[in-house]
Amino acid sequence: MLNHQLLSFIIAKAGFDNKVTQFFSNYLTNRFTQYIWNQFTLPLFNTDVRVGQGSSLSPIFSALYVTPLFYIFEKRTMTLFIPVSLLSFVDDSLSVSQEKSYEKSNSILQSSYSIISSLFENFGFIIEHDKSEVFHFSRATKKSKLPPLDLSPADSLILNPKDVWQYLGFFFDKKLSFRYHTYYYANKVISTIKSIKMLGNSTRGLSPVYKHLLYRTYVLPITLYGLQLWYFKGASTFYPLKELKKMQQRAALWITGAFCISPT
Repeated sequence: MLNHQLLSFIIAKAGFDNKVTQFFSNYLTNRFTQYIWNQFTLPLFNTDVRVGQGSSLSPIFSALYVTPLFYIFEKRTMTLFIPVSLLSFVDDSLSVSQEKSYEKSNSILQSSYSIISSLFENFGFIIEHDKSEVFHFSRATKKSKLPPLDLSPADSLILNPKDVWQYLGFFFDKKLSFRYHTYYYANKVISTIKSIKMLGNSTRGLSPVYKHLLYRTYVLPITLYGLQLWYFKGASTFYPLKELKKMQQRAALWITGAFCISPT
């Protein structure tokens, strides 16, 4: 839940009309209700919900609310000469450090995490440190042990880097081959095709025409999720296309009825 007083101040600073500011300053605040049943009456109790997380206005106000926070963060990191970038999507924030050594990147990430954590707490947010993750990208051909990120000042947390990192539905490996990404969605399509077998009437399943229509309109978009990330001129597409080719062959056999995918 947002700090209502601070939100009102931010809306006013953002240049909204005074009537809008006044309206949201009182939005769902100081609300009371009571229940009456025949002669039985309960006393008034507070129903002050303000702008809750489930509100339709929550994404809009959250974006306005965190804008000055990110501005302050950028100013502080520039003043302290901390070369880090900050990205945010709703309630998922991402700190990016681009250095030639893991040790230097970890040092930068540790400093930036300390700053952003302090700012979030000052703005009234609750930080779930145990949901934090760290991931290292590298072009090195030899396998080496990736160093953990020590966030001891933030709730005694040690983050161990993963082999595959999921962010907003995309799967990244350290070399950005997107092999796991396409493997995951190709297998998800196979599971989808298995469930489609339940469609049809009581005597027979779908005809090849309807199977093809379902594949083009429903199944294929799942397979190609994130295509723009890895399929572009000059990109290495051997592994992703290999996985998609195997999936396409199985889907084609299913459509023509020449191959039966077992539901078990």
